[in-house]
Amino acid sequence: MSAHIFLDESKAGGYLVAAAVVLPRDLGPARTTLRGMVLRGQARLHFTKESDSRRRTLLSAMESLGARILLYDASAIRPAHEARAACLEAVVSDAADLGAHRLVLEQDDSVLTADRRLLYQQVRKAEIEDILTYEHMRPSAECLLWIPDAIAWCWSRGGAWRRRAKPMIETVRAL
Repeated sequence: MSAHIFLDESKAGGYLVAAAVVLPRDLGPARTTLRGMVLRGQARLHFTKESDSRRRTLLSAMESLGARILLYDASAIRPAHEARAACLEAVVSDAADLGAHRLVLEQDDSVLTADRRLLYQQVRKAEIEDILTYEHMRPSAECLLWIPDAIAWCWSRGGAWRRRAKPMIETVRAL
């Protein structure tokens, strides 16, 4: 399928990773739409910093982009670094099943070395080192990271926000 996968996490109420799966034909239009949603003075969209009415507008726009969301719920796993590792292992396994070509993670310098080590091992274990590339990027450099940021926030928030995000969510895996 040659999909691209964009990852972000939420630590509110347990460890959760949201993965937005975007097909190559949708990358350009999705980026254009998302960049068009940035307000004057904003460097990027960040769901925690948006008003509720703006969040509703952003979710409606994101729903039209065709991204499929996979959620990895590791809230039962402690400590956080083990929860993150479990999520990344599951993401790589799913990336192999999807035939994904690119995996982009929101850059968090505190886990960068551990992530690279784990991804190196898991990509080879899945025998997709010639297929899947992975990299860490800042959300200001890759706007498609804004999608999993929004969905992870909604899921962690629960209630009406979770219901509003549900149409985009394909699976929720409890790890």
